[in-house]
Amino acid sequence: MARRSTKKKPGVAVISKTMMLVLILCLLTVFTAGCGGGSSGSADDAKPPESAEAVDTAKAADKEDGFETPKFRKATFNKSKAEGNEEVQVDLSSVSSGYIALVCNSDARVKLQVIKDEDTYTYDVVMGKTQIFPLQCGNGSYTIKVMKNIEDNKYFELYKCEAKVKLKDKLDPYLRPNQYADYTEKSECVKEAADLAKKAESEQEFVQAVYDFVCKNIDYDKEKAETVQSGYIPEPDEILKSGKGICFDYSSLAASMLRSQGIPTKIIFGYVAPNDLYHAWNMFYTEETGWTKVEFKVSEKDWSRIDLTFSANGEDSKFIGDGKNYTDVYQY
Repeated sequence: MARRSTKKKPGVAVISKTMMLVLILCLLTVFTAGCGGGSSGSADDAKPPESAEAVDTAKAADKEDGFETPKFRKATFNKSKAEGNEEVQVDLSSVSSGYIALVCNSDARVKLQVIKDEDTYTYDVVMGKTQIFPLQCGNGSYTIKVMKNIEDNKYFELYKCEAKVKLKDKLDPYLRPNQYADYTEKSECVKEAADLAKKAESEQEFVQAVYDFVCKNIDYDKEKAETVQSGYIPEPDEILKSGKGICFDYSSLAASMLRSQGIPTKIIFGYVAPNDLYHAWNMFYTEETGWTKVEFKVSEKDWSRIDLTFSANGEDSKFIGDGKNYTDVYQY
């Protein structure tokens, strides 16, 4: 996939609560129950349970027909297997699970580059914090460069290593935490997602519940959109606590909640035609449809804006169509 050399700061476009409501309706048509399985039994077996044990067995059988959360996929830093120097330690022991881990302690700004073939992903590194970075370009040879700032926009190579990647599961990079979807099993957003998953009878119902939850609890932050700086990194639990955010925040929170319960989810950065607005949104995966872009539809009676510049009722309605005007550039 071709990359644009000029990278704009995240979050300059808006994703409103009402857009999320619209996405719910569209998502219901594209997801199938991929995590459940099994049969609840034949008609001859369908009779009232006669004991508490029978009741539990019946409930378990019903759950198999609905949405069943798979095992949580962690992303960790293994200190004993990390290599580097006094300022940076890089752990490549989990590349088959779709990520690398890094801890950096430096007196200057540091950037990480993850390079495969013609694709280069550049990240701002947070000092003193374990961070996870996805290997989203599939199997093959990766070059990892840690770059330290000298002055202005000049950097020198602090550390470099190579990684041969063969993924155990091609979806792993989108089922684990990373720098842009930062969560653990103890995160509040994961607890909320788990509660929603327990009540869901299907994958579709769970996805709907997550988006309904996000759009009811998160408001768009206009001030943040106007002042956000390049290198901004969302914190899903902080977004949940504050109850407000920008497009990057919405997509980060949604990805964290969905991934934690086994739904492969991408955070996409790209451009929206015709004015090339830089924006963030999500994509989801099912075995039946593969990666699916959400269709954007407008109902004047339900809402009037999809973004600050995307009016459903005015001259900017040209921004809203079937999703074809959305160009993917980066995926995390």
